[in-house]
Amino acid sequence: MSVLAAIAITTGILSGVWGWVAVSLGLLSWAGFLGCTSYFASPKDGLKGLGLSIATNLSGVFWAMVIIHLSTWVGIDIVGYVVTAVVAFFMCIQAKHNILNYIPGTFIGSCATFAAAGDWQLVVPSLLLGGVFGFAMKASGVWLQETLNKPDTELCEEN
Repeated sequence: MSVLAAIAITTGILSGVWGWVAVSLGLLSWAGFLGCTSYFASPKDGLKGLGLSIATNLSGVFWAMVIIHLSTWVGIDIVGYVVTAVVAFFMCIQAKHNILNYIPGTFIGSCATFAAAGDWQLVVPSLLLGGVFGFAMKASGVWLQETLNKPDTELCEEN
């Protein structure tokens, strides 16, 4: 079995589990899938990729709240656009720091916050658990592929 097929199987199963977990906990299932997507698209793999994805997603939540609060504080549309432009600059320039050098992760966190009308208390756990599910999807798929592709002699020797 290819690693792609194995990851597809585990992703399918865990996507269904995530849907149930999200509903059971009152989380945003779509935001969790954004966290999952952020992990899958991360330039790093494993726990480093998960950490990078989570850190940038959370920074995006922060930046979205800055935009929301500063834009509504002044109440003039043009000021909101200027705030958005300045904050978008900072969302990108923060990538000079290794833990924040995944710009798409920052924009994913920000977009999730905007889509949830600024309800960061709901977005944050949804993104976090979604990222963990993304990690589990890939890790379990790799494990499945390696397990199924072991030569028969290795399987007999372990028993």
